Amino acid sequence: MGYLALNDIMYPVHGFVAPGFERVREVFEANFVDDVEVGASFCVFRDSEPLVDLWGGYKDPAGREPWQSDTLVNVYSTTKGVAALAFATLVEEGLIGFDDPVREYWPELKAGRDGLTVAQLLSHQGGLCGVDQPLTVSDLLDWDRMVGLLAQQAPYWKPGTDAGYHAVTWGYLPGELCRRITGESLGGRLARCISAPLGADFFLGLPASGTARIAPMIGPNRARKQPDMAQFADMKMPALYPVALQNPTIRPYQDASSAAWQRAEIAAANGQANARGIARIYAAAAAGLSAKGDGSVGLSSRTLAALTRQQVGERPDLVLGRPMRRGAGVILNTDAMFGPGLQSFGHSGAGGSTGFADPQARLGVGYAMNQMQFNLDEDSRGGRLIRAFYDCLRQTSTA
Repeated sequence: MGYLALNDIMYPVHGFVAPGFERVREVFEANFVDDVEVGASFCVFRDSEPLVDLWGGYKDPAGREPWQSDTLVNVYSTTKGVAALAFATLVEEGLIGFDDPVREYWPELKAGRDGLTVAQLLSHQGGLCGVDQPLTVSDLLDWDRMVGLLAQQAPYWKPGTDAGYHAVTWGYLPGELCRRITGESLGGRLARCISAPLGADFFLGLPASGTARIAPMIGPNRARKQPDMAQFADMKMPALYPVALQNPTIRPYQDASSAAWQRAEIAAANGQANARGIARIYAAAAAGLSAKGDGSVGLSSRTLAALTRQQVGERPDLVLGRPMRRGAGVILNTDAMFGPGLQSFGHSGAGGSTGFADPQARLGVGYAMNQMQFNLDEDSRGGRLIRAFYDCLRQTSTA
């Protein structure tokens, strides 16, 4: 364990790195001193063995509650990738197909009436990036209300012809399909088929026993370093950006750190996890989530290939305004955000969290933190850790 001094607070750093990966620890420590890190974890598994497992800092900005080995935090859209893996177990069991028309399972969904496929729906092509009805955060916690609104929503574009990020609404789409097919929630399926068998800390619907392990989120406006906002003065977002991300506005501390939010199952945005849990799941995904007779559901190479088949190419997203390659609920490696592996896939989250599988290198990577970063288009803490890891991996492989 080491301590880093900053603003009269001593930041503890715990964990280990395998020989040859010492640089990763240095970058992890530098994120506290040179950046805005308050509490965080970073983990990389190769198969079932950890190469990096680091955690440190605090649950709170004042430095009163140390970040523990098993601390959990809201990982926002990093949830999407893991939820997509849980949904893929339905495909593995033959209960649904990615190429099936959505209307076969959810005939009430207006967006699905002209042949929209399941894969297109999961890859943000359904035109359901938001709803016309003004929403509150309490509405997001009401499953039946949200599903009903989405079913009746007129799509914002012709489904299947383009893609726009379904920042929050995405979670209700695979979740409702799962419920209709099995009677089970997607969070329940994730726990039963993936998280529990793997011993992975990743919850979609936090049990009461996990509440004490939570680190509240800290909004980017509360970071000890603030960016020069003048550089963003002329930034213009697409017209659909507020539809997807500002109806309603989800406040990091008041809303995303509340007990009600933690208990809900919004597969787009409210997974509670740590880096080790994220990395363990993606390492298993890289190997096919092999079933071991312990209740887990394996994913065959055929199902993984279908999950990661490109549904959306590198064209500007209608909500985000930038290109993003997508499979059926996962992001396909774009601009090396998931390292150099061309087959890597996963998902990142608001503020900086991320997780991905690198099948070529048999790796699962996870990063989770409580201090959100304002602009992730710039160099990010997670990005620096990922680059440092792969630099070390390359050096150890050629040594």
